Amino acid sequence: MRLKPIEQQVIVVVGASSGIGREAALRFARRGAKVVVSARGESGLRSLVDEIRGEGGEAVAVVADVAEFDQVKAVAYRAAEEYGRLDTWAHLASVSLFAPFDKIDPEEFKRVVEVDLMGQVYGAMAALPHLKREGRGALIHVSSVLAKRSVPLQSAYCSSKHGVEGFLESLRVELKHEGWPIGVTNVMPASINTPFFDKSRTKLGYRPMSLPPFYPPEVVADALLYAAERAPRDLVVGGAGKALLLTQRLSPRLMDAFMLYAGFRWQQTDEPKPEEAPDYLFGPVEGDDRIEGDLDKWSFSRSLSTWLDTHPAVKRGAVVGAALVALATLRAKR
Repeated sequence: MRLKPIEQQVIVVVGASSGIGREAALRFARRGAKVVVSARGESGLRSLVDEIRGEGGEAVAVVADVAEFDQVKAVAYRAAEEYGRLDTWAHLASVSLFAPFDKIDPEEFKRVVEVDLMGQVYGAMAALPHLKREGRGALIHVSSVLAKRSVPLQSAYCSSKHGVEGFLESLRVELKHEGWPIGVTNVMPASINTPFFDKSRTKLGYRPMSLPPFYPPEVVADALLYAAERAPRDLVVGGAGKALLLTQRLSPRLMDAFMLYAGFRWQQTDEPKPEEAPDYLFGPVEGDDRIEGDLDKWSFSRSLSTWLDTHPAVKRGAVVGAALVALATLRAKR
């Protein structure tokens, strides 16, 4: 599939006010793309657009809640109205709730599904007419490694991410059947060090986190840039995420045992956080437009695995080189 170079694209980034989305929007703009950024938080979007324009880039902002289809549709229309077209839709908006299942209220579970699953569906529905009119393009949906392996204490989040995986598998084949050169990529990050956990609702009594190790947001942003030009089927970001999914494929029971050991103790810090603390489940948390979180002590600075996945020529060379070394070693032992 041949997609436009990033510098020739109009790219929508949904969930752009902080974290991975903010980093991705900045990197798209620095590469020369015209960027439309969207989120619920107006102040974060305003500062992001100011930063992009201050660096000489082009960007506009649209405030939208992805759980409302009309608002998502308006984001796509604004891109077409402002720049005449839409080439890539990158969807990152997400919320989470950390709690045992029997402590979750129905409206809380429903809200997570509305944002994390239906929001992704609405994004594709809004973007596809514009991509089809352009004749090609990319849908990039950021889910999680939890789309393939659930963890305890995040049942609503994991259910939604599994739903995204199923939705994208159906959509991808339908588009191929119809002959559309539109890429559908599922980007599945491992744990990423962003403000996501600070803003999540929790009923654990302590500030939540995900299973370490963590990776910096720029690792995922680099994967998004790669997907916008190459449209791979899946991208697992972070070697720890690949290890988790490999273990799940080899032995789900072993992964169950690991989750019993680590899934409860490693998804919360020792910092108390009351249930009534502000969170972003039903509305934005204004004033937090950070990219990085503060989980540095559990974080890696990079991911070699992801770098190789986004540099396939180097990866192929490394594989061939390793095979040749192994062959030479076997011959030398004869």
